Amino acid sequence: MVREHLGNEIETVEQAERLGTGHAVAQAKDFILRHSGGNVLVLAGDAPLVDSQTIEVSLNVHKQSDNAATVITSKVDNPHGYGRILRSSDGAFERIVEEREANEKEKKIDEVNSGAYWFKAQALLVALERLETFSRIPGKSKNKEYYLTDTLEILKDMNQPVNTFSARTQQIVLGANDRIQLAQLNEIARREELERHMVNGVSIPCDHGVIIGPDVELGADTLIMPGTIIRGRVKIGIACTIGPNSFIEDSTIGDRVTLNNVQCFSSVVEDDAQLGPFVRLRPGSRIEAGALVGNFVEIKNSVVGEGTKISHLSYVGDSQLGKDVNVGSGCATVNFNGKDKQRCVIQDGAFLGCHTALVAPVTVGKNAYTAAGSVITEDVPDNALAIARSRQVNKKGWVDTKKPYRRQHQD
Repeated sequence: MVREHLGNEIETVEQAERLGTGHAVAQAKDFILRHSGGNVLVLAGDAPLVDSQTIEVSLNVHKQSDNAATVITSKVDNPHGYGRILRSSDGAFERIVEEREANEKEKKIDEVNSGAYWFKAQALLVALERLETFSRIPGKSKNKEYYLTDTLEILKDMNQPVNTFSARTQQIVLGANDRIQLAQLNEIARREELERHMVNGVSIPCDHGVIIGPDVELGADTLIMPGTIIRGRVKIGIACTIGPNSFIEDSTIGDRVTLNNVQCFSSVVEDDAQLGPFVRLRPGSRIEAGALVGNFVEIKNSVVGEGTKISHLSYVGDSQLGKDVNVGSGCATVNFNGKDKQRCVIQDGAFLGCHTALVAPVTVGKNAYTAAGSVITEDVPDNALAIARSRQVNKKGWVDTKKPYRRQHQD
C-alpha cells in the first residue's frame, strides 16, 4: 500500500524484520551510498506534522555548522513517551535517552527528540557500519534492537560534530500510535489550515465540519460555511460563498460564486455562477459565468453556457449548452445507449420544456423550443417548436365500467 501510494518516482526499501530504527535506516544503505556526497534526511512515518519550513531551516543550520548529524528537537508540555535530550553543563548535546531507559531526573527533561535528523551521508554510512558492534556493548541495547539514536553517540565518539536544531513548535514531535492520537493530529493540522486562510481574509464563522487541504487556494472575502470539505488542488476566487455542506475536489471556482450543498469533482465554475442546493458536478464539467444550476441537478462532462438556467430536477450528461438556455424541471439528456456515450448540443437561447428527454446524439437549434413531456430523437431547427408526444385520449366512463379500485366507485 505504501509503494502504491508513493508511485514509481519514489524508491522504496523494506525492513523485513523489526530490529529497530537504526536497522531500518540501514536497509537504505545502497541509496545513501549513491548520494554519499550529500546530506540525508531521516523522518518518522508516524509524525506527520514535521513541516517543510522546519526541514529547510534545519538543513541550513546543519550545513552552516558543518555537522555530521543534526537532531531536530522540541520542548513539549508533556514529554512522556519521547526520548529525552541530554546536555552537558555548558549546554552541548550529549546523547538521547529513551523513556524506558531514563531515570527519574531524566524523565523531567522537557526537550525531546522529534525523530527527525539530518546526517552527512558519508558519516551516516560509517555510523551504521559500527552500529552492530556498538549495540553489543553491555547496557547499550536491552532488547537486541539497533537504535538510530546510537549513531549519534558513535559519531561523537569519533569526534564528529553532533548538534541539535530546536523547532519553533512542539507539534512537530507529536506522533500517532492509535486512531485517537491520529484524530488529535488531524485536528491540529485542520486548525492550522483554517487559520492560514483566515489570516488571508477568508471568513470561517463556524468551523464545524470544515476541512481544507494544504493545496487549496482561497480568495479574500470568501465565506466558508459549516460542513464544507475542500481537498486536492482547488482554487477558489474572491467573495464566494461555499457551503454549507459542500464538497469540492480538484476544481477551479471563479469570483463571487455560490455553492450551496454542492458536490464538485474535477470541474470549473466561472464567475458569478450560482449552484445549489443539492447539485452534483461530475468530472469534466464547466459552468460558465452567471449560470444558475438549481436544486437536485446532476451535470457530467458537460459545458453549461453563460447565463443558462437549469433550475431543478434535471440531468445533463455529455452535453454542450450554449448561452441563455432554459432547462425546465425534470429534463434529461439520454446520453448512454448501453454501449456508447453520445453528446447533445443545445444552442444559444433554446428552451427545453419540463420533462424533455433528448436522446443523444441530437442538436436543439438557436432559440428553439421543446414542448413539455417530449422525447426528442431528431435535431430541432433554429426557432422551431418540437413536439414529440402522443395525443391525449380520454376514455369516458372507464372507471364506472372497469371498477379498478378495491372499493366501489361512488359519485
